[in-house]
Amino acid sequence: MISGLDKNTALVLIDFQQGLRQASFLTPIEDILQKANELIHGFRKAGLPIVIVTVNPAGARKRSTRVTSKMNLENIPAAFFELMPELDVQPEDLRVTKHTFGAFFETKLHESLQQRDITGIVLGGIVTSIGVEGTARQASELGYNICFAEDAMSDRIALSHENSIKNIFPRMGEVGLTEEILETLKNGTV
Repeated sequence: MISGLDKNTALVLIDFQQGLRQASFLTPIEDILQKANELIHGFRKAGLPIVIVTVNPAGARKRSTRVTSKMNLENIPAAFFELMPELDVQPEDLRVTKHTFGAFFETKLHESLQQRDITGIVLGGIVTSIGVEGTARQASELGYNICFAEDAMSDRIALSHENSIKNIFPRMGEVGLTEEILETLKNGTV
């Protein structure tokens, strides 16, 4: 349930990339994209920032040799890193490329949000227990008020998704549905 949103809240969407389209998710990717686009349109209408985060593991400074040896980055096609074309991204949207699970580590995301006086974020994306949770943990440590759009995220593993939604996210913020978030945004409940 969503009790309110900060007046200065940004929408942060994680890893809607072509490379993840072929994976088998608990919720069909088309349904997740629809909810993400509903959030985008609501935030755009409210004049609030939209942040589109993608991942490219190449370039992370603090990568262990063990992890790097398991990842053959040279064989990843360039199309893997492209956004899913169904996502309604506009030129004015903030774009962030992360190199690890979380979107704040070694990126300018925190600085960009601080320049806009953002105190809260709404999170959605794929994969729930990896990119979304990694970003949420960092956002929590930085003091952001977090709202999770449960129906705008998915995972490959039911237990992982459920653990994030039921056990981890409620410790960092509020968990609700896109419809609730948009209603709160529309009513200006802060």
